[in-house]
Amino acid sequence: MKATMMPAVTMLAVLSAAAVPCARAAEAVTGTSNAGWNVAGAAGYLDERAAWWMSWPPAARDKGTFCVSCHTALPYALSRGALRGRLGETGAAPAESKLVENVAKRVRMWSEIAPVYSDEKQGAPKTAEARGTEAVLNALILTSEDARAGKLSADARLALDNMWALQTTSGETRGAWTWLNFHNEPWEADDSQYWGAALAALAVGTAPEEYAMEPANRERVAMMVEYLRAKAPGQSLLNRVWVMWAAAKLPALATASEQKAWAEELYARQRDDGGWSASSLVVSTWKRRDGTSMDTVSDGYATALAAVALEQSGVGRAEPRLAKALAWLEKNQDAKGGGWPAMSLNKQRDPASDVGRFMRDAATGYSVLALTGGE
Repeated sequence: MKATMMPAVTMLAVLSAAAVPCARAAEAVTGTSNAGWNVAGAAGYLDERAAWWMSWPPAARDKGTFCVSCHTALPYALSRGALRGRLGETGAAPAESKLVENVAKRVRMWSEIAPVYSDEKQGAPKTAEARGTEAVLNALILTSEDARAGKLSADARLALDNMWALQTTSGETRGAWTWLNFHNEPWEADDSQYWGAALAALAVGTAPEEYAMEPANRERVAMMVEYLRAKAPGQSLLNRVWVMWAAAKLPALATASEQKAWAEELYARQRDDGGWSASSLVVSTWKRRDGTSMDTVSDGYATALAAVALEQSGVGRAEPRLAKALAWLEKNQDAKGGGWPAMSLNKQRDPASDVGRFMRDAATGYSVLALTGGE
């Protein structure tokens, strides 16, 4: 589906429009279960994995901080708050607070703290890639936290300033950010720069107090929107679902007809059991580097992201295909561990190992968002 370019003036006009409202279904909390899934179990899984990541020696970084990972820390930050009301919590979980404090510390010390990866240790251009990637992740985590309070904090504004300072302003990638590439799908591969720009759009759209419409940001936002629209036709569907999500916050990213077309493309790849397989949504030429066959069964990561994107684009939960996806998520939560299944796209891993659970970490965070409607 070809994305039609909008003039910058039109983009900015649309940015001021109200985001598409998302249909939500009221669900009553009964004990630790809710509408067929275990809320407390999901929270327990997420908390345990976040705490493990923060204390894992390979995740340690400069000045007593830790790396904010795409697979464990980011989905945790975006999803854990959605469980507070259902669990009767009056504030953030300890691991949530620790994560936000870690991000804020790195944001405040941005000019003096070492990047999470560097040219010296990993080879060029890892310093630039690490800075661009972290700047976007930091901004998204802090704006998501502020959105709950409805007020943009000084730390979040500084994170956004750091992010904008690293936006590419010329060339083929104008409007995007230099992104980590370790040749790992779906977050650090050749096509992940587009995903990173979608995360930046989500951060800007999530920021409270109409941040996106501030005069100083309009040109930057327009460049970002132009990049995401221009590059959309060549992107994997797994990347485009993030733009569907972000477009609920920044409507200039996709017209209603484009959103509908992407939704139909998603439905066409939905499996009979109601789920999606991540391997069916990445670029068709992607192969595991160990030569093993890609998993083709439905998994929690792809199914949850598809459900979140559909919900955010305005699809009601009563829509049969979305309802079937949510039912798949309810049915496939691990009764013992509390998480959702997902498999590596890069190599066959032991699903019981800590590294082997990275995809499960992401699947669990986004499954929570799908099932709660992003509360």
